[in-house]
Amino acid sequence: MRALLSIENLSIRFGDADKNNEVVHGISFQMGAGEKLALVGESGSGKSVTALSILNLHDRHHVSYPSGAIYFQGRDLLKCDQRTLRGIRGKDIAMIFQEPMTALNPVYTIGQQLIEPLMVHEGMGKTMARQRMLELLDRTGIPEPHKRFDAYPHMLSGGQRQRVMIAMALACSPKLLIADEPTTALDVTIQLQILNLLEDLQRDFSMAVLMITHDLNMVRRFADRICVMQHGHLVEQATVNDLFAAPQHPYTRFLLDSEPTRLLADETAARMATRPVLMQAHKLKCVFPIKAGFFRHTIGEVKAVDNVDLTVRQGETLGIVGESGSGKSTLGMCLLRLQECTGEIVFDGQRLDTVGSRQLRLLRRNFQVVFQDPYSSLSPRMTVEQIIGEGLQIHFPALTKAQRRERIVKVLGEVDLSGDMLSRYPHEFSGGQRQRIAIARVVVLEPKLILLDEPTSALDVSVQKQVLELLRGFQVSHGLSYLFITHDLKVIRAMAHRVLVMRGGSVVEAGDTEQLFTAPCHEYTQTLLHASLFNGKIK
Repeated sequence: MRALLSIENLSIRFGDADKNNEVVHGISFQMGAGEKLALVGESGSGKSVTALSILNLHDRHHVSYPSGAIYFQGRDLLKCDQRTLRGIRGKDIAMIFQEPMTALNPVYTIGQQLIEPLMVHEGMGKTMARQRMLELLDRTGIPEPHKRFDAYPHMLSGGQRQRVMIAMALACSPKLLIADEPTTALDVTIQLQILNLLEDLQRDFSMAVLMITHDLNMVRRFADRICVMQHGHLVEQATVNDLFAAPQHPYTRFLLDSEPTRLLADETAARMATRPVLMQAHKLKCVFPIKAGFFRHTIGEVKAVDNVDLTVRQGETLGIVGESGSGKSTLGMCLLRLQECTGEIVFDGQRLDTVGSRQLRLLRRNFQVVFQDPYSSLSPRMTVEQIIGEGLQIHFPALTKAQRRERIVKVLGEVDLSGDMLSRYPHEFSGGQRQRIAIARVVVLEPKLILLDEPTSALDVSVQKQVLELLRGFQVSHGLSYLFITHDLKVIRAMAHRVLVMRGGSVVEAGDTEQLFTAPCHEYTQTLLHASLFNGKIK
């Protein structure tokens, strides 16, 4: 039987074709009708570049025309003119992009964008196209689709925007759907819902799905076959069962071994309970007012943090988990007095909630923050030496320039970066290196507690594991305490001694990590664990 999609000896170059800037090196694979194929690899492996080549969606100023062949239903797409490709895009081959907020036009309503494919490819009028898309919105699980139809993208949640993108992609019943990291920015429960939805729709529409991802857990759930890419090369192809049971290539084994593993050895909850308390919070509350009208009158309030109690001991990692909007990041900001709140906060025997701003500024050396996105948290105008040395200038003013540099070079060595990087800027580093710089900037101040707000969510699995091991090493050598905020339960299981589960601003469950993972009590915790740790096929 002839393949639906056949990629043969595909090579792609950045820049001029006569220069050695090849990023995809002669790869070949096939997809059958109705098949689910996953193209996996880390950032820079060439998987997204390959997917974009299928529909010739590259910026021609940066990517030279690919060589090789891409056959779709026997037709070589690389030899098609733009008019022919426009007829194929959206109708026969559709694509779901990683970030729906940037893929959807913010100045047009959802409905205006949804009906466009039907009007262009199917020749439908507005009334018929509207009815068809309302049915698809309902099919993809959008609540009250007739209301959402006239809404703008910013008025929908991340999960709803992704469902809109799926509905738009399915408008013309394509034969092939390309899904480029379709769940990366979503909570674990929404991820599972989207994967369930894609599998149902794939079966109902009898379409093939090419899934682009670096999430091996997702691949195990969803795909029939896997193609593994490394540095532009296709290093292994296999069925899901064969690849997970017996990976052949060293890089595939490396990816599988990069899944987070428990890093706490014999540190039991009972042993941790004997350590001195570093931070305590009692009845912590944070309320955001809801304002409306021309004069912005307060008409209500949102309880972002609602009567939360917690304790963090010296050398302990307290994990705080929950979905977006659960209040976990706001709780972290409140604990460090970076957000207005009420309640009692005691740090190392001193009240933080009553201390003055001047004294608080002096205390901040002892509690620091590592943010989710290292690129946006590091100033692009400052060198590595300036970024790491800024805190030293403020909190250790007596140090000479030579002494500051000595400390900076030492901490760079501790995060596995070399001292010859001092004069470089953030854009010259990879994501993992930038996160190491962000960690060095914090550790150089010798704090007692670090707030880690989704510190590994933007990293590849192998880099994620390296950063987690680095953080654990610092905890052992420096006696650090961590407040670890994330929605990734695999990371929490690897790092946390205890866990708080938050929902709607409240703590719904708390306890020892292993006990909570093996015997969760609250229904919401059970839902999170099912979505995050589900093994095997969906449903």
